[in-house]
Amino acid sequence: MDFDFTDDQNSLRDAVQRWVEKGFSFERRHGIAKAGGKTREVYGELAELGLTALAVPDAHGGMGFGPVEAMVVQEELGRGLVNAPYAQGALIAPAVLGTAPDALQAAWLPKIADASALVVLAHQERGARYRLDQVTTKAVQAHGGWTLTGAKAVVPAGDEADAFIVPARTAGADSDAKGIALFLVEKGAAGAAVRGYPTQDGARAAELTLASTPATLITTDGHAVLEHAVDIGIAAACAEAVGLMDKLLAVTVEYMNTRKQFGVAIASFQALRHRIADVKMQLELARSMSYFATLKLGEAAAARRRALSQAKVQLGHSMRFVGQQCVQLHGGIGVTDEYIGSHYFKRLTMLEMSFGDTLHHLGEVSRRMQDTAGVFA
Repeated sequence: MDFDFTDDQNSLRDAVQRWVEKGFSFERRHGIAKAGGKTREVYGELAELGLTALAVPDAHGGMGFGPVEAMVVQEELGRGLVNAPYAQGALIAPAVLGTAPDALQAAWLPKIADASALVVLAHQERGARYRLDQVTTKAVQAHGGWTLTGAKAVVPAGDEADAFIVPARTAGADSDAKGIALFLVEKGAAGAAVRGYPTQDGARAAELTLASTPATLITTDGHAVLEHAVDIGIAAACAEAVGLMDKLLAVTVEYMNTRKQFGVAIASFQALRHRIADVKMQLELARSMSYFATLKLGEAAAARRRALSQAKVQLGHSMRFVGQQCVQLHGGIGVTDEYIGSHYFKRLTMLEMSFGDTLHHLGEVSRRMQDTAGVFA
């Protein structure tokens, strides 16, 4: 299989890399985090590069690119530690709204493409433990429309978003995969309350409360579309993590080449060189599984879900190992707020818990391998 990137993909990578180097220094990122983590201005700069139009179809003012281009962008944003809700607004939202009626697509997809609207997925509920079929938010149809009542937790950039994609139950028990639909709820709709707060990695999230809030139906096949949306998020998180680990490794090696003990650089110590070799191995395992996740996004649901869970398990192990080893190789400076390495470590820790943590996805992989497990499979 050919893993070389095309000229267009390499040009896309170079464009994002140049923007990060010129326009998104660590000092700027640190200042944004200290100010509360609002990044709508940064998101607008990504739009000027055309990145918010990446996954939007041509018919709605987008570029119509696929998962590989998205992976390339996410890697570079991770390498630059860019704390804007790019995956949520530019990758997940277009995929979900692509299943909506034509009128709703025409109303929102062009605004997503030019970043005049930020639409984010608000799917997590307290007590759900990453289960996508655990939905207690209720949808009621009345007077030709829909209203939603319930609460969603840890909504990325929730207090900066213009609209939310919300799973809600139209029928069935609270843990039934059937009876889940997806709705669009606009910011400021009656009965909608948003409480924002900064997160540990310098970004923002919010709690969303709905009380008989008017909503527009996206699709009644909510569970299947939600699974696909989350898989897109997992692939994006994997790619971002690869960029983060790549840069953190480079920062650590640079530090080891300059930090001296006993009159020599600590990079000359054999034991530390072995640890860096182990870090590099985990990085390359993560990179290969990130590619695997991206290439599996177009597969049928069963194969796709298993592959994305497998990737998230490997990335979870790699992120924890690389983050911990690189911090330890720095010593005390590695956990200080003023040093860039600690911020990479915090972002990796947050990604490990995004869209299901490692233990959750290990269970998912196990559940999907029961038919082929055992010596005689």
